[in-house]
Amino acid sequence: MSETVTILGAGIVGICSALSLLERGQRVRLIDRGDPGQETSLGNAGVVSPWSIIPQSTPGLWRSIPGMILSRNKPLSVRAGTWPRMIPWGLRLLAQGTEARTRRAAEAMDHLCAPSIDLYHRHLAGTGHEGLIRDSHYIHAFRDEAAARDAFDSLGYRIRAEKGAPMEVIDHAALKRMEPAIGPAYRAAITIGAQARCTNPGRMGQVLAQKARSMGAEIIRDEVQALTETETGWHITGQAQSYDAAQVVIAMGAWSAALLRPLGYRLPLMAERGYHIECENPGVSLENSIMDMDGKFVASSMEGGVRIAGQAEFGPAEAPPDPRRKGILARQAREVFPDLNVAQARFWMGRRPSFPDSLPVLGPSGRHKGLYFCFGHSHYGLMMAPKSGEVLADHLTGTRPNLPLAAYSASRF
Repeated sequence: MSETVTILGAGIVGICSALSLLERGQRVRLIDRGDPGQETSLGNAGVVSPWSIIPQSTPGLWRSIPGMILSRNKPLSVRAGTWPRMIPWGLRLLAQGTEARTRRAAEAMDHLCAPSIDLYHRHLAGTGHEGLIRDSHYIHAFRDEAAARDAFDSLGYRIRAEKGAPMEVIDHAALKRMEPAIGPAYRAAITIGAQARCTNPGRMGQVLAQKARSMGAEIIRDEVQALTETETGWHITGQAQSYDAAQVVIAMGAWSAALLRPLGYRLPLMAERGYHIECENPGVSLENSIMDMDGKFVASSMEGGVRIAGQAEFGPAEAPPDPRRKGILARQAREVFPDLNVAQARFWMGRRPSFPDSLPVLGPSGRHKGLYFCFGHSHYGLMMAPKSGEVLADHLTGTRPNLPLAAYSASRF
């Protein structure tokens, strides 16, 4: 019997990694301070996008940053005490914004995002909840028709087209036919086909965790406080008890870098805090996922209502939510969906684990035997999780993945 693989972190990345390992006959233990899939994975916009392969930093990004910070909707903000860390991180981010680097990052992202829909269908098969993943379009909506046509010629959409993404520019009338709930604010859109959406990311985490249990995974609720190398492997100190392991996978999202710092890893990982409101009894329904390209938020119908997710706020992982964000998201939503009922909106905040190049660290640590990384998936965690789990499982079972592994190495920093 193989050694048990201990995965620290039971978000969607950790759960998918567990399923891929279990499929290969490995024994798996997951440790997380909360219930599986109920932290950052709970609150995303539900987009499962094989074509979300464009990194956050592209040529010309620097020109849009002042507007995003100073806008009344503040899609980008930095908490005061975070600026000393944010400035060097931000300079690294901007340095990624060349065409050559954008293309290299997009190629690495494509490897992780492309099979996401098929892999989720495989993981959900036999659970009775296969309908949690539904086919859809991803609609990138613009308030100005000329802006949509200009964007269609930009590097990001050219890269998508080169990869085969089915896309077109549509006017307001065509958009209204696709999504009757849309008001007059949007004048045009770029539609991207061959997409999917998850109608309840939190429930999908629960379903897949239960599948992992049924396949033999042990899931432990405990807060990991320290990781120490021993002669035979690793000692994990939890709040409730301690654990020993020969092989450890770090999949703790925004909390991963702090756990690894005592081992000598200095990784530029930021907690990029995102928010959502979910409007119960919304009065409208959306057939597709819709991104507002000006306001930088995504709207999608969920089992619990219409979810409006967005905002990028850099700050300490454990800092409390900014309550003003609820009003901002509600106002933005009503601007574009005039009949949306926001009176019963639930408010949520989570932390995206973001590296400057939009790529995770994935695979063997390179410096410590039996230590593996699978974190830092930024805005793309839901898309990248199942393939990341496959890559990790291949490493742990001695199969070399056919991927540009250096792109995900911690040593790139």
